[in-house]
Amino acid sequence: MSEASPDRPREHREAAALLADAAARARAGAGGVVLLRGATGTGRTTVLEAAAESAAAHGMRVLRARCAPGDAAAPFAAVLQLLCRLPGFEQADEVLHGGERETGAELRQLLRGYADETPLLLAVDDVHLADAPSCRWLVETARHVDLLAMPVLLAVTERSQYDIDPPAPGFSHTLSPALVHTHTLPPLTTGSATALVRAEFPHSSGPWVADCVRAGAGSPLLLRALLDDLGGSAPRQAVPETSAALYPGEYPAAVSWWLDSAGPGTAEVARALAALDEGWERRGALHDPTAEHLGALLAELSGADPARVAGWLTAMTGLGLLRPDADGRPRYAHPLLRDAVLTGVPVARRRAAHRAAAKAMLHRGAPTETVARHLLLSDPADGPWAASVLQDAASLALRDGRNDDAVAYLRRALDEPLPGERRQRLLTELGSLEVTGRRSSAGIPRLTEALRLPGTPQDRVRAAMALGTALAGRGRPRAAIEVLRTVDEELAGRTDPGDRLDLAGTLQSASALLSDQDQTVRQEVYRRISDTAGHAPELVGPATRALLVRYAASAGLTSADEAMQQVRALLAEPANALTEPFLVGTAAAVAQWADELDEAERLVERGLAGQRPGLLHPMHQALLNTRADIAAARGEYGRLPAEPPLLPETGPSNEHAHTLIALVESGRTAEARRLADGFDLHEAPDNWELNRFLYARGVQRAADGDPAGALHDFLECGRRQSARDVVSPVVTPWRTAAAECRLALGDPHQALALAEEELRLARVWGTPRLVGRALRALGIVTGGRRGLELAEESVRLLRDAPALTERELVAALIAQGRQLTAAGEGGRARECLREAAERAERLGALRLRTLAEDALREGGARRPALVRTGSGSLTGSELRIAQLAADGRTNTEIAGLLHLARRTVETHLTSAYKKLGIRRRGELREALEVG
Repeated sequence: MSEASPDRPREHREAAALLADAAARARAGAGGVVLLRGATGTGRTTVLEAAAESAAAHGMRVLRARCAPGDAAAPFAAVLQLLCRLPGFEQADEVLHGGERETGAELRQLLRGYADETPLLLAVDDVHLADAPSCRWLVETARHVDLLAMPVLLAVTERSQYDIDPPAPGFSHTLSPALVHTHTLPPLTTGSATALVRAEFPHSSGPWVADCVRAGAGSPLLLRALLDDLGGSAPRQAVPETSAALYPGEYPAAVSWWLDSAGPGTAEVARALAALDEGWERRGALHDPTAEHLGALLAELSGADPARVAGWLTAMTGLGLLRPDADGRPRYAHPLLRDAVLTGVPVARRRAAHRAAAKAMLHRGAPTETVARHLLLSDPADGPWAASVLQDAASLALRDGRNDDAVAYLRRALDEPLPGERRQRLLTELGSLEVTGRRSSAGIPRLTEALRLPGTPQDRVRAAMALGTALAGRGRPRAAIEVLRTVDEELAGRTDPGDRLDLAGTLQSASALLSDQDQTVRQEVYRRISDTAGHAPELVGPATRALLVRYAASAGLTSADEAMQQVRALLAEPANALTEPFLVGTAAAVAQWADELDEAERLVERGLAGQRPGLLHPMHQALLNTRADIAAARGEYGRLPAEPPLLPETGPSNEHAHTLIALVESGRTAEARRLADGFDLHEAPDNWELNRFLYARGVQRAADGDPAGALHDFLECGRRQSARDVVSPVVTPWRTAAAECRLALGDPHQALALAEEELRLARVWGTPRLVGRALRALGIVTGGRRGLELAEESVRLLRDAPALTERELVAALIAQGRQLTAAGEGGRARECLREAAERAERLGALRLRTLAEDALREGGARRPALVRTGSGSLTGSELRIAQLAADGRTNTEIAGLLHLARRTVETHLTSAYKKLGIRRRGELREALEVG
């Protein structure tokens, strides 16, 4: 291979040219010395071997010596390698018995004799490993080569790399710079490394090639070893990140050789850095040690000189083995390189390194998660500090919504020695997170273990509620109630009377809430609570009384005004920290039913803010369900997800029910049908969420033209609700829906009975929304003049109600319009129906708008000329999104605020631009103001 060979990296060509020129001068009789320096793996040996081959091809006699660490004990070992193959040298052994000076002179004289016959190339590789007499002989020979003008080229390679342990003086230390031509091999540039990879794998993708280049770290040795390992298979999508994935293992062997060449001090620092780098792979490394402090930390972990460590980091970054990350911190150029550095290090030693790193970082005031990430990779520490760090890190991860990280921290904390009460609390939190994540079956066993361990009464109650919540969520409400009852009995007589009342009230409230998952269990629990309230009211706290108010509301036994007065009074009473979530959450549900939506929303947010992150609580999901109920009551279908939620194995949820109705109202009929048919309700748990979904599926079937199927769903929902003592339409207005289906199927008598009962119950609760809806349904099934009067009463009531009844008002206007058409009052009918169509258009209620337009056509009117331009033409969702965009919000921010997919925001904005007659975002504000 010539010095200009295109297969040779550009970084080697300059060195090859220097050696070729020096060889040519030697052949012409002018000897010289070339010192080729470079870090381990930069290709010194490769260049020297190529120069030797070239010299031999040009008629020079090549004498080689490759020095090794074991040569140091044998005087003149390197010189003997050089001269041993010369003819007649076997008799020269006698000269080695003299002194070093005499021996050196005789060997040099012998060399001169052969140089007189033919030009010589003395190729000495790794001269820094030569024995001392050989090294001195070579230095002296370098002087004689120049002084005597012998036709000899002395080409020497020497490792030149910054190591933790300072190196001995180099080969040229005592030679004049004018005497030696020195060349330092640089690391491969990205371009050179890319060319080498492309030569081996010409059809590889750009990212794969870049991955190889990074793993090669500027070293020809490492890059060629990696390509050898990858050569037996087609290029993969990415270079492996572990040495175990490579075969035959040339790459890790090359890294090991690099470490051995660097010496024990450098190897120790390199491995310490690899251990730290391994910890940085975990999320949240923003506050790991900076480049400024990293050297000091590595020095502490390895026992090295901090100044030498800082210099080593700079040198390795310059060579390409380390690369600064976004925070300027030097890290290994590729995870595979880091893993190879750690290959061969016993697991126990690696884990000990991470423990030492964690402790050192803690003492230096490093952020909690920085310390915790290293504890994840370590064995148990020597003291209670590790468990505290891990639990604190879990809390931080939960605050940021990183539940998987929190689980990892808590699982690791369990390995630490912990007192019983602290372990009990940790198991409760970890079990709660594992149940919530649903990717582990360990959650319920952990919570069961937590309940068996000693703990304070408050902690035992928390563990019982967490386990009960988990069991109820798995369709085992009776087992959940039994857990709560057992703990209640255990605490009886063992706690202070004041605390006992709060603890018992908490367990009562939790039992009532969890019993909603089963109608039989619910009846039993509420019967027991009601009996207690009757004969010992002092044992029933505010939270439990609030649940009794909620029960009375759903049973049709109280009005909205009375219920709100009661819950507001209960909220004003002092509340215990354990019972307050039940009180606030229950009050939020009652306020939502009472159409006090702003108050309900404030209570939901207060309740969620008071929840302990990561701890299963019966009220948490209830609060989220109330939040969804509030959005549905407001008709905020713009918050509908871009895609319906996934179908879980546990059956339909409250979210599925709301989404299904929203899909129907928004005109997304095909999606609504798929969601409605996506569950096998025969296999679904017998809980309140199934009842809610049955009602929603009935709405979908009715809108899809299947009144018989819809009636079945409405009646089944009603049967199940009534069995739970839930008869008020405040929860699900199934009777009005069933009445309309009965009428459509030709059964006006049954329809009338359903509608009359619905109106009676609606008047008990007394909110305009409920009463207006019931009046509309009764008017439809009654018909005639009386039916028209009921429809008109419904419209009047809803017109005077808050804006949140807008959708019910649209439905009432449509009913009134149809009644007026039937009564022959076409003019008034068209006014009602046009108003209904315009209101539906503004709300984005496509189904209601279509019903209004159909009723107009049936009455002989043309399709209404709805406002299609200006801000008045925007649907509610379009207007809300346009206003946020006009205020400077980005699409991503709007999506986050409204819980929408970004694609949905973009679709609404595109529609708004068309209706407003504008082309760009900057015109929104003016267009909305003008409109």
